[in-house]
Amino acid sequence: MKTFENMAISTEVVFKHCLHEEFEIQAEYMPQAEAVILDGTRLTYHKLNSRANQLARVLQHYGVGPDILVGVYMERSLDLIVGLLAILKAGGAYVPLDPAYPQERLSFLLEDAQVSLILTQQQLRAHLSTQDVPILCLDTDWHVIAQESPENIPGAAGAENLAYVIYTSGSTGKPKGVMVTHANVLHLFNATQPWYRFNEHDTWTLFHSYAFDFSVWEIWGALLYGGRLVIVPYQTCRSPEDFYLLLCQEHVTILNQTPGAFRQLMHAERTIGQHADLSLRFVIFGGEALELQSLRPWFQRHGDHKIQLVNMYGITETTVHVTYRALTQTDLDNNAGSVIGKPLPNMRIYLLDQNRQRVPDGDSGEMFIGGAGVACGYLNQTTLTRERFINNPFDPTGNSQLYKSGDLARYRPDGDLEFLGRIDQQVKVRGYRIEPGEIEAALLQHPQVQETAVLLREDQQADKQLVAYIVNRSRQEASVAELRRFLQEKLPAYMLPAAYVVLAGLPLTVNGKLDRQALPDPDWTRREIEAAYIAPYTALEKLLAEIWSEVLDLERVGIYDNFFEMGGDSLLAVRVISNAREALNTRFPLSWLLDTPTIASLAERITPLLNSAADSAL
Repeated sequence: MKTFENMAISTEVVFKHCLHEEFEIQAEYMPQAEAVILDGTRLTYHKLNSRANQLARVLQHYGVGPDILVGVYMERSLDLIVGLLAILKAGGAYVPLDPAYPQERLSFLLEDAQVSLILTQQQLRAHLSTQDVPILCLDTDWHVIAQESPENIPGAAGAENLAYVIYTSGSTGKPKGVMVTHANVLHLFNATQPWYRFNEHDTWTLFHSYAFDFSVWEIWGALLYGGRLVIVPYQTCRSPEDFYLLLCQEHVTILNQTPGAFRQLMHAERTIGQHADLSLRFVIFGGEALELQSLRPWFQRHGDHKIQLVNMYGITETTVHVTYRALTQTDLDNNAGSVIGKPLPNMRIYLLDQNRQRVPDGDSGEMFIGGAGVACGYLNQTTLTRERFINNPFDPTGNSQLYKSGDLARYRPDGDLEFLGRIDQQVKVRGYRIEPGEIEAALLQHPQVQETAVLLREDQQADKQLVAYIVNRSRQEASVAELRRFLQEKLPAYMLPAAYVVLAGLPLTVNGKLDRQALPDPDWTRREIEAAYIAPYTALEKLLAEIWSEVLDLERVGIYDNFFEMGGDSLLAVRVISNAREALNTRFPLSWLLDTPTIASLAERITPLLNSAADSAL
């Protein structure tokens, strides 16, 4: 394997190549090695490079060049990686548009980003209503693309040009696009390589949405070092058991997970049993605060030597990761908090008070982050960029910036940083960074909603859930089901509140501000649903109802009650399916519950499986 140049790790490193050019080095050195795989279909480095070159030439015909934005609206596929790589080869930057986004959010992103072109697939074409932007379908238009030369394109962009713009939740009610360069990403891998020693023998997974910046680490961690990238099918991502088996089948060595997703994976391993083909070298956490004690079952099964667990803190605005901390059993025994370690060698973290003065050792302060990973700012948001990306007062040259993170931390006696939460109201749920203000802004568009507040609460299972508090304009109040449907058209699924509380008015402090501490906990045992209660009748329906009642902590569940309208979510769905599989001694996918979330429909799909098993036993 040939790696990109070993340079001194500092913010002054000047990279000679872009991301795609580092990939081209691997394609030249090991052309027949597997680069990407999905459901048994594979692309070698040579084939991936050739296809991306052909598409890049077409993109240049459309005018794509340095810092020109190209939208990518595609399902998980080999062509997705071809598309991302081609955009960079053409000199442009990609803007991920997840097909799971509701139409209103998709329309906003397209209008805000003003992309010059959209790459998509034929089955998604109808969802793109824009008339002014050229659209290229990589599946049905490939016969034209294939006419282009497969040879590399000489440097169309430099390392300081944009590589991507990823949108994050916005406190103003609108998402904001973070502009990241090739150099930002290359600095990330250059700084972390001495710890991880990524190489051509590593296999990675693309588990996360390519609209989530964790995917940048997953995709380029594989392709910059000659490794394999296993694209995880969408349904497999939603089934921890199937995902665990995929990790074993493909001998994955580098796994990146949010703590919430990893808890599901640990439960799946406990259910299936530890597999002999599990080949992990590293499990790398990011995306949300890690509760160390949740890892105890893993350490009890695996110890802390063969598979290294690492906690990394980071933000989209600082290019995925900022800190590194290897975890051991001792951390659990010492009852360490959410320890995130020390900054990467080319990053700096300053803990400052409200006057932007350094806090004493051991005191909490807001993290201001500087160094090579700090992004260029927000797309089309000059004022917000100036507020969040400030001149570094600790740099005597005056040539660097700090990102105002809004996150609180303190230094522990051993010099490691401990994450303490948000200084404002931003929250993270299952790895997604969410501004409650964006949900509040969407709710206020409903004609019956006068005031609203959205908070993160713990339900009866100690899981973190979003709760919406509503003040209606009149006695003709909007139903919870109506509000839920309204938000589904505006927000991604991960931003939908799990519970709604209707109040006569929002509580205020003596200063007239919202008193968040006075907002009541929702009654998690009472969920408004649309269907009338119909009692379970068959033995299977009764069994499923008992499982749902236990997991949702409800006294009774009807066969037409909707799992998600009663407060269920993807984490609780995993528990329901796991318990049902164990009770029935049969396997069926998590997607059955996600797609048909009533006991009646789920029982209808399971019954043929049980009948088939009974026939086989005769």
